[in-house]
Amino acid sequence: MKTKRILVTGGAGFLGSHLCEKLVGQGHDVICLDNYFTGRKKNVERLFDRHNFELLRHDVTFPVYVEVDQIYNLACPASPVHYQYNAVKTIKTSVMGAINVLGLAKRVRARVLQASTSEVYGDPHEHPQKESYWGNVNPIGVRSCYDEGKRVAETLFFDYHRMNKVDIRVMRIFNTYGPRMHPNDGRVVSNFIVQALKGNDITIYGDGSQTRSFCYVDDLIDGMISLMNADDTVGPVNIGNPGEFTIKQLAEEVISLTGSKSKIVYQPLPSDDPKQRQPDITLAKERLGWEPKVGLKDGLVKTIEYFRGDLEL
Repeated sequence: MKTKRILVTGGAGFLGSHLCEKLVGQGHDVICLDNYFTGRKKNVERLFDRHNFELLRHDVTFPVYVEVDQIYNLACPASPVHYQYNAVKTIKTSVMGAINVLGLAKRVRARVLQASTSEVYGDPHEHPQKESYWGNVNPIGVRSCYDEGKRVAETLFFDYHRMNKVDIRVMRIFNTYGPRMHPNDGRVVSNFIVQALKGNDITIYGDGSQTRSFCYVDDLIDGMISLMNADDTVGPVNIGNPGEFTIKQLAEEVISLTGSKSKIVYQPLPSDDPKQRQPDITLAKERLGWEPKVGLKDGLVKTIEYFRGDLEL
């Protein structure tokens, strides 16, 4: 594999740090860009002594000037707790961030990948979700800063591609979990594990019948790199695990694997929370030869082990 110069925005975050580690391990020269709103320097500290890794503190809403061959645009808070904390900043990160990385890609003729999201499908009327589905999104709700920000970013990517011949890739990420998730990010896997390890009640919002599909981070990163390096696929491409579980099933599995005595308690469902989420990954299989390998139980064991150390329990 030819050595490339690669920029990863949001590189100190959960997904970004795993991506940086994989790319550095492959021998590429990697610039990790992050403003540390949700990213953590400790996520990438194991790479500090690698000659082909560089850390840049920068906010993607401002232009960045570097010479690179590829750009992975992962910069954006991805959990409801974090992206609703400053909704205006969230949508600026998606929109201005996309404009800035696309402008950079245009100038230096780099290939650029947008880490989009299954949230572009909203609360879907189609199940499972195919890339051809346009979605059912509330444009003025509390989640809209993220959902609509990512939708606009996809629009910008395709307009730069059509008008300026920018070499783009767009992936739609479904629920992903694994080591280095932020313990306070409010996402369901980290919430349940932290609550179980501390012996607190496990909080389910709604009746627990809503479904999600959980992809282990290593599988997700393999899919992301495969899409970036596919020469005949622009996207969008769904990357996720099609195994579908109810939230209640997830809670019960976490309790079992942690050996916790936590009880399940129920709270009202938040506004615009999707009832179903499951990717159709036919396109990823056909175009990328990709499908997830890690089952939910095996992935949860690794994630629980990480959280035991991170929380020092």
